Parts: sequence; C-alpha cells; structure tokens
Amino acid sequence: MTDRPAHRRVLLKLSGEALMGEHAYGIDRDTLSAIVAEIGELVAMRVQVAIVIGGGNIFRGVAPAATGMDRATADYMGMLATIMNALALYDMLRSSGVAARVQSAINVEPVAEPYVRGKALRYLEEGKVVIFAAGTGNPFFTTDTAAALRGREVDAEIVLKATKVDGVYSADPLKNPAAQRYEALSIDEAIRQDLKVMDATALALCRDQKLPIRVFSIFKRGALRRAVCGLDEGTLVHP
Repeated sequence: MTDRPAHRRVLLKLSGEALMGEHAYGIDRDTLSAIVAEIGELVAMRVQVAIVIGGGNIFRGVAPAATGMDRATADYMGMLATIMNALALYDMLRSSGVAARVQSAINVEPVAEPYVRGKALRYLEEGKVVIFAAGTGNPFFTTDTAAALRGREVDAEIVLKATKVDGVYSADPLKNPAAQRYEALSIDEAIRQDLKVMDATALALCRDQKLPIRVFSIFKRGALRRAVCGLDEGTLVHP
C-alpha cells in the first residue's frame, strides 16, 4: 500500500450510525476508538481532515417520542445530537494525541466554537482535525448537504462518505445478493437512478462545485487510508 496521499485536504462525512457498533443506538467506544485510529493515520500522513458528523445514533433513541412533532423542532433536536457526537469524537481524538477543534453551526459556545470559515481554514493548515457539528444550522437540510457545503467552503478536494457498506450498489446488497457494486459513476447517474449516495440537494451541490465523492465502508480496516491514497476503494462518484 502506498503511503502517498492523493488528496491534501478531505471532508469526511461520518454518519451517527457509524458510531453505534452493534448497538441499537448510542456510541460504542470500541467503534469510536477504531475510527479515531484511522483518522490519526491520515493526520500522520499530513492530510488535512475536516469532518461533518451526523446524529442518527442518538436521535434514533428518541425518535418514537418525536412522532408527530413539528419538523423544524425535530431537526433542531437532531442538530443537538450531532453536537454530542462531535464532542465524543473530539474527546477521543484528544485522548489519542490528535489535535482537534469542534465548530458548531448553532450557538453553543460553552462547549463548541461557532462556525467561522477563516478559523476552520487556519486550524486545517495547522494540522488540526476540524469537526463540524449541527449540520448547516438550518432545519430541512441534512448532514449530507452540510458535508457538501462545508467541503466546498474549506476547499476540500473530495468528500469521503463513510457508510456501513463498501460502496454504491445497483440495489440494497443486504436485500438483493445479486446487487452489483459500482467502481465509479457520475453524480448525474446517481441522481437519475436514485441510488441514495447522498440526498439530491447534496449531490447537486457537489456536481455544481465539481466536488467528487468517494463512498466506502468505515468498518473495513484501512479503507479510509486507501481512499485518501486514491486507491480502488469503494465507489468514486464524480461530477
């Protein structure tokens, strides 16, 4: 495996579900530790890493109570869940000797800095991992859209979407064993075939801003490193 990164600055999109491990919801410490170790490898390679994190692992536990709730209120609850995940990731990175900062799109200054693009860029140049919490700060927009937006704002060269499966398939591989994995496809093809790579708003933003996406499994050891090194890992979704 080559140690030479193909990308100098990346935006890693981590779903909240990626932190659950085998649990129904919440954060599995062993899973979080493994993810942090992978991120630490990138930092050691002098790759600048920005992260957008979701909140599904926490919000899933309260979702039944949110049934019938106003959509905007539910979305703000989801944003708070992403802040909790960001703080957990930050603490584990810090404990592992990796410098990091958390920036939130909503004001929670006692626990996280407000999002300021200039500061985020400076932190990245200093080799710090920057974790973006609270999505875009607006209801009705997903953390996928936040990943596309922040990726463009910090001049990331690629969005790395970490999932439970090892790429984009023609159908759900858990339901259809005959589903085929794509090595590469265009964003327009992903939208046209409704392949659920990211939501349509995020895909359109990546397409318009010429920002490629690589989808890979966060649970496959070394997959993140391989994706950053430009090797054949997961699926490349290109503008």
